[in-house]
Amino acid sequence: MDEVTVFDRHAGDYDRWFDGNGRIYQAEISALRRLVPRTGAGLEVGAGTGRFSIPLGIATGIEPSGNMARIAMERKLSVCRAVGECLPFRDDQFDFALLVTVVCFVKDAALLLRETGRVIKAGGKIIIAFIDKDSALGRLYESRKNTNRFYSEARFYSALEIDGLVKGAGFRELRFCQTLIGLPDDGESAYKVRDGRGEGGFVVLGATKPILRKPIKR
Repeated sequence: MDEVTVFDRHAGDYDRWFDGNGRIYQAEISALRRLVPRTGAGLEVGAGTGRFSIPLGIATGIEPSGNMARIAMERKLSVCRAVGECLPFRDDQFDFALLVTVVCFVKDAALLLRETGRVIKAGGKIIIAFIDKDSALGRLYESRKNTNRFYSEARFYSALEIDGLVKGAGFRELRFCQTLIGLPDDGESAYKVRDGRGEGGFVVLGATKPILRKPIKR
């Protein structure tokens, strides 16, 4: 089943998940706050129902699912119906862009990252949050793909694979943080936010679009 159709049909269930899993949600928000800029014009690619844009102060999002976008707009997020591989914005428009568990749902992740890079200003940031397939949580999600309506068609990546995709799209100065260490029911330590990668199931990567230096005329 097409991913957008799944999210359209079950937008309410998706949104209610955050209310029923508050500790996981707050741990993810805490990890994102470490790397999402506090100022500047931000864009969330794949904004869903606005659960991340709103608390992080991001005013603009794109979302292909009409029902998800409707819920986000009810939360006062400005949403365009679009896909991340073809963004309806001019070059160098935003100071940063956020993608939360979006990379796993697109067929061409490299194109997604290049297109996102196009709309970010030189010196701006891309922030990508993903489920590390090599983590305990990632292995659990992978084992349940056939029974989970939202992740049945997802392709999970390792932190090393995301590192390579981001560098391949031209970004530099990579920085990682992580949370959901082990599994969420492993106790209080599971919800801590730590720098780096390799332990957490929910990993956040921040990287910079380089400033191209003009050659000096002689």
